[in-house]
Amino acid sequence: MNNRPPEFIRGLHNLAPHHRGSVVTIGSFDGVHLGHKAIVAQVREQAGRLGLASVAMTFEPQPHEYFSGETAPARLMRVRDKAKALFAAGIDRVLCIAFNRRFSSLSAEQFVQKVLVDGLGAKYLVIGDDFRFGADRSGDYAFLQAAGQRHGFAVTDTETLLLDGERISSTRIRAALEASEFALAERLLGHPYVIKGKVIYGQQLARQWQVPTANVQLHHYRSPLSGVFAVRARLEDGRQYNGVANVGVRPTVGGENRPVLEVHIFDFSDDIYGQELAVEFSHKLREEKKFDSLDELKQQIYRDRDEAKAWFARGA
Repeated sequence: MNNRPPEFIRGLHNLAPHHRGSVVTIGSFDGVHLGHKAIVAQVREQAGRLGLASVAMTFEPQPHEYFSGETAPARLMRVRDKAKALFAAGIDRVLCIAFNRRFSSLSAEQFVQKVLVDGLGAKYLVIGDDFRFGADRSGDYAFLQAAGQRHGFAVTDTETLLLDGERISSTRIRAALEASEFALAERLLGHPYVIKGKVIYGQQLARQWQVPTANVQLHHYRSPLSGVFAVRARLEDGRQYNGVANVGVRPTVGGENRPVLEVHIFDFSDDIYGQELAVEFSHKLREEKKFDSLDELKQQIYRDRDEAKAWFARGA
């Protein structure tokens, strides 16, 4: 164990001399699932052995988001939540690099020189078994081993972590969530799937119908979830409540450009605007749909509320 305070470093230009000399891992780390945590455990072990800081390097946007834009797969978590999860797993520093045209054009050799050697002064590198990098994706484990011999850093890769005979991956977690297989997603992540965000002001429509909602703006292109769900909501002070939530674009009331998370918390009336809300998804009730009138929407909201309450009452 060490006493280093966690550091979030945005961009290579913010690296200081004291950041040089570290044990490094690189990846998107979307979800910070059990596979990622196995890599982090190996990084921590080597950092402890060498007496160095542990560093997780990640990107914003994620590389597949940069290349695919709005057609990219849904993101599991925001950058700030990713950093918090990596710190909680034991990483000392998170280096977040802007993945843009300039960075994406670096060759594998330029990446090693600019990032690992000149930037971090890496002494040890731990990578996943599928890691590829560089503009032509020519950078792989063999390339890094050769580069390490030239530049003075060691490299090791990690074996794929399996669950029920299949690889643990962010892609598999997204598929589980889209299929509403929340128990499987929890096993892959090592914890229940949660969306976090600050509560913002909405249209106040549901409040008029005595089912006030906490509205959370989702800061990515789209959520891996869509529809109406029975949820558990956790406040900043640790209090937890059952509720019902809609994730979607609210087509009946004019629609949104990006998905919004609306949560009706049962038996709760406090003002929580501006606070962070953590929403754990437990059970899917239905898909989002457009209703012909506001009255139809109101009646469906009442049915959703009652169905969610009944689901929790069954002890599910």
